[in-house]
Amino acid sequence: MNDLIRLPLGDVVETGVRWVIDALGGFFDVVAVIFRGLYDWLDASLSTPPFWAVILVIAAFAYWSKGLMLAVGSALGLLVIVAVGQWSNAMDSLALVILAAVVAIAIAVPLGIWAARSDRVSKTLRPVLDFLQTMPAFVYLIPAMLIFGVGPVPGMVATIAFALAPGVRLTELGIRGVDPEIVEAGHAFGASPGRILRQIQLPLALPSIMAGVNQVIMLSLSMVVIAGMVGAGGLGGQVVQSLSRIDIGLGVEAGLSVVILAMILDRVTSGFSQPRARKPRAAGDTKADTDAATPASATPKPAQTEAAAGPTRPEAPGDAPAAPEGGVGTIPDAPAERPEPVRA
Repeated sequence: MNDLIRLPLGDVVETGVRWVIDALGGFFDVVAVIFRGLYDWLDASLSTPPFWAVILVIAAFAYWSKGLMLAVGSALGLLVIVAVGQWSNAMDSLALVILAAVVAIAIAVPLGIWAARSDRVSKTLRPVLDFLQTMPAFVYLIPAMLIFGVGPVPGMVATIAFALAPGVRLTELGIRGVDPEIVEAGHAFGASPGRILRQIQLPLALPSIMAGVNQVIMLSLSMVVIAGMVGAGGLGGQVVQSLSRIDIGLGVEAGLSVVILAMILDRVTSGFSQPRARKPRAAGDTKADTDAATPASATPKPAQTEAAAGPTRPEAPGDAPAAPEGGVGTIPDAPAERPEPVRA
């Protein structure tokens, strides 16, 4: 009875995947060469320098993101990775995560912008994103292994597919959440749609977009262990090796290194998404700023004031004194008669 109602979905998908491999084999070979070359270059850039130089660079990024406390904490965490002997594996995993996250973000942000501008695109992408987010991560490895073989490339491709969805969703959410009145004001001033996107929508949606970037990086790092099952190496390979050997110590060391990398990447990326606090101005800066903001043409000069007042008559002996302030426009009283001098 079950054979009568069985839907051969698996057979259809397998046939389709094998047809894609045969039809686009050359394209996938080029993609594999590019990804492998970028991974080898980035891995060499992180592994070749001494560990203290890489720690200083990462601590500088942490200081730029959130300040001294995060920089010190990042340096101490990386020193723990060095102390447990997982530095080389951690750099392999970090190279894979950075490359996969960059590719996923480069795909997710434009798709999110497109979905925010078009309801039809948003409705089309929604079931695809639901499928990508709910599909078990192990399933991505099967077609990736068939297409790219064993190594870091299939792990990278599976990571990109797994981490893509939150970047698209949060980018669309951030752009759609921009106040429509601000966008209408940009249209009223004659701004083009591209300029409105660059100068209004993207800056206002930046916190949401950066939250999507943070989620993409975290999901990429969560795929490290799974990617180790297809020969990606790094910390994921160490975790898989500890499982096969039932080695608790190796598993704890590799797992702790993954946790430290995750905490550093999370804090650094979340720090860049927060608005920067402006430094308070000194008490004497207010007058200077006001004077600087006032154009020179707005300040009347003495010559301009005299010219606006009109020509003045030189004072003659016996003239009345000038009118006091506030008495402009009043007729001065006649001078009092001088007493005649007494003659002897």
